[in-house]
Amino acid sequence: MKHVFLFVLFLPCLAMAQVQRIYDENVRTLTVIVDDDPSLPPVLSLRKRHKLSIEWDEMSHDYQRYVYHLQHCNADWEPSGEIFESDYMSGLNNQLVEEYEKSFNTTQIYTHYRLQLPSQQIRPLLSGNYSLQIFHEDDDMSEDTPVLEAQFCLYENVASIRTQVSSNTDVDFNRNHQQVTLAVGYGTLNVVDPQRELKVVVFQNRRWDNRVTGLVPNIRNNAGIEFTHNRKLIFPAGSEFHRFEILDVQRTSMGVDRMEWFKPYYHASLYTEQPQRNYSFYEDQNGVCVIRSSDDVDDATTAEYVVVHFFLQTPRLPGGDVYVCGLWTGEAFNPDCKMEYDEVNKQYHAAVLLKQGYYSYQFRQEDGATARTEGDFYQTENEYSVMVYYRGQGARYDRLVGYSAVNTGE
Repeated sequence: MKHVFLFVLFLPCLAMAQVQRIYDENVRTLTVIVDDDPSLPPVLSLRKRHKLSIEWDEMSHDYQRYVYHLQHCNADWEPSGEIFESDYMSGLNNQLVEEYEKSFNTTQIYTHYRLQLPSQQIRPLLSGNYSLQIFHEDDDMSEDTPVLEAQFCLYENVASIRTQVSSNTDVDFNRNHQQVTLAVGYGTLNVVDPQRELKVVVFQNRRWDNRVTGLVPNIRNNAGIEFTHNRKLIFPAGSEFHRFEILDVQRTSMGVDRMEWFKPYYHASLYTEQPQRNYSFYEDQNGVCVIRSSDDVDDATTAEYVVVHFFLQTPRLPGGDVYVCGLWTGEAFNPDCKMEYDEVNKQYHAAVLLKQGYYSYQFRQEDGATARTEGDFYQTENEYSVMVYYRGQGARYDRLVGYSAVNTGE
């Protein structure tokens, strides 16, 4: 095989529909973890004692003086301009990131940074969307680009949400789609004009690119609203995510065809995939990644960085470029995860530098479709998340008053 050594220089690794971004080419592997469980989305109950950990690697052993800035956002992820910091948080912004540790016994050196919320310095007070930005201490936050941005949500359990998912859709029956039927109860909310005061957002598999907004209910009453037979709530069913795991750089494991060393990196070539013609079930994590190694001790600082080679065997596809996609790629179509077509071997290929661990992923075209790269099968296990925002008459910010997630495999 001809080896290609072009690979992505930095990637986030995350677990939610929000778009986590890295802007500094020396930073990699951004994770946003709730209660030490990387499979959970960063959506936390305002009334429970959750721990949110935001972690990343800077690819040197030089100490970086990072500070963090917390911003409340509206339902569209724009800064909430009508409230003050003292309204949405206790404490003061621009605190120093104090927890860090250098990598140990790795071929690529890096320093692992971590901060946790709530902390003694900062505690969010309101429900809604939050953006946490990391800057170098000497940056001008009004002008300079941050090092990275991590997003999370705090919700109130006020509105009730009832969700049903069916493969009997308004466009086909047990074929290529799944349709969501949704009911939102007001609970104790004083809703006068639901079309203006409520915003309902629906995601499939925590994907930001296929979120549905601007929904118009077809049933309204004094207790709530319902969305039935809504064409916007019909999703391509897709197929199960591919998986691989790199626990030991000296040997192969799940999904890995071979491990090789080409100075200065280990290289992992995954088994070549093909578009599926029939549905196949296997357990996956719908795009999640988990950083770990065979030692399972201090993975944050002992895990290696490996160049991972992805292959999709198929004739060149119409309909746009093909990308490797997962929650860990950050934005839905990260340009660093764009696949190049190999005319000789008739396959798409991408090489991505990733930290050891478990990864699930899909191949998607730039319009978000998986029909040509993966196939769409009504049996596919998918997760559908619903977020309900409320801004009553005269209110100054969007409250996140309801959150629910349902898995079609349960």
